[in-house]
Amino acid sequence: MAYIPPHKRHMKDTERPAPTPDLLVPQFKRNLNLGPSRSNFERRKDKHTMQDGKIIYADQAISRWCAVGLTDDNQFPSSVCLEPISVEFIDRKTAEKPLALVNSQLAKDNNEVRGDLLKSPWVSIAEILLQDLLSSFQNVRKDMDCEELEEVKTSLVAKSGKILFHGSPSVSQETLIKSLVGETSMRKLKRSFYTNVAASYVENILGGVVPKIGIDFKEEKELYHVKLSDMSRPDATISCRCRVSKDRKLELYKIELKPLRHLVIDISCLDKNLDLRLMLSTKRILTALTDNEKDIIDLISSSVLDPDVKGGLRWPLGKESSGDRYSVIGVWHIKAKAYKNSSMRLKVRDADRFDFRTSTGEVSREVTLKMTGILSQLKEQEVEISSLSDMLKDNFKMIWEHFLCGDGFST
Repeated sequence: MAYIPPHKRHMKDTERPAPTPDLLVPQFKRNLNLGPSRSNFERRKDKHTMQDGKIIYADQAISRWCAVGLTDDNQFPSSVCLEPISVEFIDRKTAEKPLALVNSQLAKDNNEVRGDLLKSPWVSIAEILLQDLLSSFQNVRKDMDCEELEEVKTSLVAKSGKILFHGSPSVSQETLIKSLVGETSMRKLKRSFYTNVAASYVENILGGVVPKIGIDFKEEKELYHVKLSDMSRPDATISCRCRVSKDRKLELYKIELKPLRHLVIDISCLDKNLDLRLMLSTKRILTALTDNEKDIIDLISSSVLDPDVKGGLRWPLGKESSGDRYSVIGVWHIKAKAYKNSSMRLKVRDADRFDFRTSTGEVSREVTLKMTGILSQLKEQEVEISSLSDMLKDNFKMIWEHFLCGDGFST
C-alpha cells in the first residue's frame, strides 16, 4: 500500500453513546455572572506565559458566561434543554460530544422579543458588558503604555456561533448533566465557542443583511497564515501573514504574536439559533527582525502551494523547520470579504486550517464584527459612559436582529 501522509489521511467516526439530557437546567439564574471560568486567573504572575492550551490570557483577564432569555422568575423556559451536539471536528478529537443549550420552541419570527422579558435582550447584553469592558480596557491601556519595542494592535470583536460545554474526562456526560445544581457546578464546566456557521447563514448576511445595515464593500483577500513555534519563546505562537506573489510563490508581509485575551464574554441567547461572544484582545506586531528571526523568511519561501492538501501548503521533507528554533505547527488558507462603515467592520471568511501537531484539519465559515466605533470611544482620555452605553445598545440591537438568526451553525 502506498504511503499516505498524515494530513491526507481520513479517520472514521466511531459509535459513541449519547447521554440523555434529563434533570437539567431550571436552577440557572438570569444573566448569570459566573466570574472567571478558571480560578487560576488570580494566581497568574506573567500574562505572557500563562496559557490554556493554545489560548493566552492576560493577567487579570475576565472570562465570563451568562444567558439572556430567561423567564421572569430567573429560570430557563421549559423548552430549553442541554443536548449533546455532533460536531465533526470535535468528534474526531474527543470521546464525547459537546453539550449546547437548545430551545425547541423558537419563535417563527426569530427577531420577536418575548413579552415576559423585563427588558430588551440587547439592553441586558449592554448592561452585562459595560463595566467589564471598561475595566478590561484600563488593563489594555496600561499594557500599551508599557510596550516600547513592539507595535500593539487592539481589537474588539463580536462573533456569532454556538457555545459548547465540555465535561470532565473522569465523569460521564450523563452523570455530569444530572448533577448540575446551579452556578457552582456550571463554573466547573469548560466551554468553547464554535464559530463555523452554515452556508445559508452566510448567504443571508451577504445578500440580505449587508444592504440593510449600511456597510460598504471594502476588499476581498486570499492569504495564508503560517503558525510557527519558537524555541526561544516557548510561551508564544508566531503567526506569519503571507500572500501569493505573481510567480505563485508565498511571500511574507507581516509577523504577529498570538493574541492576548483581556476579556471574553460568552452569551447564550436562548431565543436565537446562535449565541454571541464579545472579545477584547491585543496582539504584538514584530516590526523588526533580528538576524536569527530572518530564518522565518527562508522557512516561508520554502513552502509549496498545494490545493490538494489541507491548509493549502506543504513543505519538502526536512524543510518544515529552520535550524533548532522555528518549526511549522499549523497553516490557515483564508478567503475573506471585508465590509465597513464609520463604526464597524464586517469580515466573512472561509478558512481551511491544518494542525501539524495533531494531523487534523477543519474547513469553516466565520462571520466577525469588529466594533471600531466602541473601541474608538474606549481610547478617549475621558470616556463618556452614557454615550458608550448607548452605542453598545445600538450595536447589539443590530446584532440581535440580523446576526443571530438563520439556519444556525454548521456541524
